[in-house]
Amino acid sequence: MRLAPIYGYLYWCLLSGYLFTCVFCLSSGEYGGSHNESGKGYPRHVIIGGPETNISNYVQKSNYLSNLNESVSCEDLEGVGSFETTCLLNSYLYIDYDLYIFGTGNLEILPHGAIVCRIEGCVISFNISGSVKVGQYAAIVAGSVLFYSASVTLEANSCINTTSLGGPPPSQTSGTPVGYDGAGGGHGGRGASCLKNNVSNFWGGDVYSWSTLSNPWSYGSKGGGSSAEHKSGGSGGGRVLLDVKDLLYLNGSVMVDGGNGGLNGGGGSGGSIIVRSLKLKGFGTISAAGGSGWGGGGGGRISLNCYSKQEDVKVTAHGGLSIGCPLNSGAAGTYFDASVLSLKVGNDNVTTETETPLLDFSTSPLWSNVYVENNAKVLVPLRWTRVQVRGQISLLCGGSIIFGLSDFPISEFELVAEELLMSNSIIKVYGAFRVAIKMLLMWNSSIQIDGGGNTVVTTSVLEVRNLVVLRQNSVISSSTNLGVYGQGLLQLTGQGDAIKGQRLSLSLFYNITVGPGSLLQAPLDDDNSKSMVTKSHCENPGCPTDLITPPDDCHVNYTLSFSLQVRGIYSVLLFLSKKKKKNYVLL
Repeated sequence: MRLAPIYGYLYWCLLSGYLFTCVFCLSSGEYGGSHNESGKGYPRHVIIGGPETNISNYVQKSNYLSNLNESVSCEDLEGVGSFETTCLLNSYLYIDYDLYIFGTGNLEILPHGAIVCRIEGCVISFNISGSVKVGQYAAIVAGSVLFYSASVTLEANSCINTTSLGGPPPSQTSGTPVGYDGAGGGHGGRGASCLKNNVSNFWGGDVYSWSTLSNPWSYGSKGGGSSAEHKSGGSGGGRVLLDVKDLLYLNGSVMVDGGNGGLNGGGGSGGSIIVRSLKLKGFGTISAAGGSGWGGGGGGRISLNCYSKQEDVKVTAHGGLSIGCPLNSGAAGTYFDASVLSLKVGNDNVTTETETPLLDFSTSPLWSNVYVENNAKVLVPLRWTRVQVRGQISLLCGGSIIFGLSDFPISEFELVAEELLMSNSIIKVYGAFRVAIKMLLMWNSSIQIDGGGNTVVTTSVLEVRNLVVLRQNSVISSSTNLGVYGQGLLQLTGQGDAIKGQRLSLSLFYNITVGPGSLLQAPLDDDNSKSMVTKSHCENPGCPTDLITPPDDCHVNYTLSFSLQVRGIYSVLLFLSKKKKKNYVLL
């Protein structure tokens, strides 16, 4: 009889414990809610499983967490340890919310582990005071991925991937094409349009965020659709920031590529990558490429600020392939090296007819170098632009720069540098061109100056102080007056090398060498050029043209009766053709 009160007491203890456990579970993070800016809660889901888990239900617009202090613990991510010491993550987690991780310790994502948020614009941020290590075949996937750490290591076949997960691009930009032409999206480079031909100048989405070239932080743009049923193509690339105090060891890949549009849409444009570290080592890849589609997407923007770069990390921002016009892929994006202030525009030998506009050049401080290479096409569209760098401008392997617009060949452009190096490349100028450099080296390249037959276009002047060398069919030509001045050597090496102009003036060189098969020519072969040279500039023969329209340079005299002037030269060496028995300097 005395046992009844004891059983009653045990019964109430068990009931109280059960109720306490239920209340604790309901209040825990797994079943509770987080709050966005409006204060409305939304579920936080963590799905643990392998890559085969169906995640299509979680691809939707991200709800951003405004409170950065809402950090999760290592246990919340099914890890072992603590972010204050060392946290080891070995799970494959799918989440549908923005994730912020803070700690004073270390973080290691073990091989084959992953944190994946497939929502466009979703943010995963790591602020770890110690080191971060991403093991082999491990992955971090989201719309934006940010690392703040003392050191970061990405092992072989690991990745930080925001491909096709970009949020909306900046407002009042035209990166997404209009219409149903299946054109590619634009960002660092323009998207391709398969409506472009030799007559028209169509392109897809345009460029934006040029003013933040050294710190790009914009999402890529969607590609255009092909019909009302397919209103858009591939999505734009996301964003990655790696802010590392000491060593970034990259043997994996960092990708913000645009999404593929397939046959029914254009490719999305690449996103943005910022890397800041004291040292960068490894053999990995940093990519902001455009996505493929009916029209390829443009490349994104990459900025690296690393004091020391060792080994061979590949950096690429090429345009996406175009299914509808294979020879016109998306335009190349930009890669800015903020540590030395140099800009590289390269298209990885992907053929394109779509340009990458460069809208402005820094004057304080001056950039050190500009490289245009591997079939990239750069456009300087402004009507008056001064391009000035402290070092060299290099055009290599099919790279080209176009100054001005073909419909308005009345602009004036200036190029100032130490060296202009050209190999298998082209500079096309619509208007007048003034160059001030120390050295000009050309190999199978051309500088083409088109004044559009307009007499108001001023004389183009190439002032090369030390050395001019043309080799392997290199040509400098101008449809208007051209002056080439220097204090050193001018050498046309051999067959196919030429300098041509409507009127041509060569002055002040120490030595001019015109090799076998080379050509100095004025006027040009066409009848229009010859008639322009002999045309009277004034109805009154006693009225010198120079008094009415003074020449831009005192060395170029419009009233001269001849069209090619060689003066102030210490020595001229001409080679005669044995077969044709004629001099290759044409007056």
